[in-house]
Amino acid sequence: MSTERPPYAPEDDWRRLDPRTVVVSALVVAGVVAGAALPATLGLARWLGLPGAVLWVLAAAVVVIGAAAGVDRVRWHRTRYRIGEERVELHTGLLLVKRRSLARRRIRTVDLTANPLLRLLGLVTVRIGTGEQGSESTLELDPVTRTEGERLRRLLLERAVTAPEGAVHRDGELAALDPRWIRYAPVSFVAPMLGGAAAGAVMQISDWVGAQGEVIAWVGDRFRETPLLWMIVALVAAALVAGVVGALGLWIEMWWNYRLEREPGGTLRVRRGLLTSRSISVEEARLRGVDLVEPLGVRLVGAARLDAITTGLAKDNASRNADHDTVLPAVPRGTADAVAADVLREAVTPTGAALTRHPRAARGRRLRWALAAALAPILLLAVLGALLTPVLLWIALGCAAVFPPLAAALAVDAYRNLGHALSGRYLVTRSGTFRRSTAALERAGVIGWTVKQSYFQRRAGLLTLTATTAAGGGAYSAYDTGAAEGLAFAAEAVPGLLEPFLERAPEGG
Repeated sequence: MSTERPPYAPEDDWRRLDPRTVVVSALVVAGVVAGAALPATLGLARWLGLPGAVLWVLAAAVVVIGAAAGVDRVRWHRTRYRIGEERVELHTGLLLVKRRSLARRRIRTVDLTANPLLRLLGLVTVRIGTGEQGSESTLELDPVTRTEGERLRRLLLERAVTAPEGAVHRDGELAALDPRWIRYAPVSFVAPMLGGAAAGAVMQISDWVGAQGEVIAWVGDRFRETPLLWMIVALVAAALVAGVVGALGLWIEMWWNYRLEREPGGTLRVRRGLLTSRSISVEEARLRGVDLVEPLGVRLVGAARLDAITTGLAKDNASRNADHDTVLPAVPRGTADAVAADVLREAVTPTGAALTRHPRAARGRRLRWALAAALAPILLLAVLGALLTPVLLWIALGCAAVFPPLAAALAVDAYRNLGHALSGRYLVTRSGTFRRSTAALERAGVIGWTVKQSYFQRRAGLLTLTATTAAGGGAYSAYDTGAAEGLAFAAEAVPGLLEPFLERAPEGG
């Protein structure tokens, strides 16, 4: 028979956080103190000697760790929560008592996160959110046992779901990790960003320790007999290699143990993470579509990732950089389409629908803008070269040989990526070059249309249609459609919403 005391008071059903939160706080602070102990000891040893410095540092460490544990013990004692029939309540605070609550009918997400220390102790942090912006729309229970976290997640998210007529029902596992997907990590934009960050970190740290000059001299010695151009190429290649290694490591940490599943009661759940485990749950009733995202490098190798378009994914301060709306990492395009169909309960994914091409005038607009952007720096370099030094003229010549053809190719690609269509219950829009996005938005989720037409668009017979919605990014656009065709598309997509603003030609006119 278990002698473990329940973390709640039976007389009023209020529950407490797990008492091991005090141990977690003490261990975290101990790690920080250990990192500062060595430099502090070396600094004090100059005046107190090594034995005295060690004693003072140990005494300070005990005081700091004890204070942190004491503060967290008070926080634990003063924090309690309750799941009522109508509301979730959280009371905390000593001098300033905070009483917060969320209506259960407004709760959209219950996410579980556990760093390595919490995982070791069998604990999780639970974030209960309404899908709105701001800290007041989220309650955090940090920490509770994993069993309690799973109980809360099921209790707050399980609701009856009515699937659309004719929808394909598939519960259980929708997708699981395939280790071969890691090959797409190095072709993402993350790799060069991490490479640049690594190079900057080396220079910054060397500056902190006063050795930046030595690092620069060491690099110069290695390339003393190497032409400048090849030295630059070698350094860029080294940064890219570091970026690739970093991208691989980041992918493993984020997506290892990945699994996407649909649970009874209408909840989509994403579980992932190697060291820090994450469990993100989305109420399926709030799903309004999917967005098939293809960054340029990933698209060139035939892959795409899948994001959810839903009203239940809050991007507040704690989760803004956590890929909170991504339900599938970069995978082969066919796999992404298949998973999109399963997520939407469709036999055929709307992200694979045949799209209506936009008029050729849209291509002309993109070519003009791209060439103008490419020629502007070339003209500036040419003017500066004529005024200052011929070296800039040679640089301008090199840019003239590269920038305009590249800009033209990107502009043509941007035009080819334009498209829109209606596919069953969904309207589909596609656009983008560096980040091509194919959004399938549920037509019932459209709450309005925005029609934009600049002077140059009017001359070309084009306009931009934007479907506004309470889900996802809030707006999904079909850029530079034909004026008549675009308005007809909007009117057919959501009947009755745009008609009051359209002028019909008189019959026989």
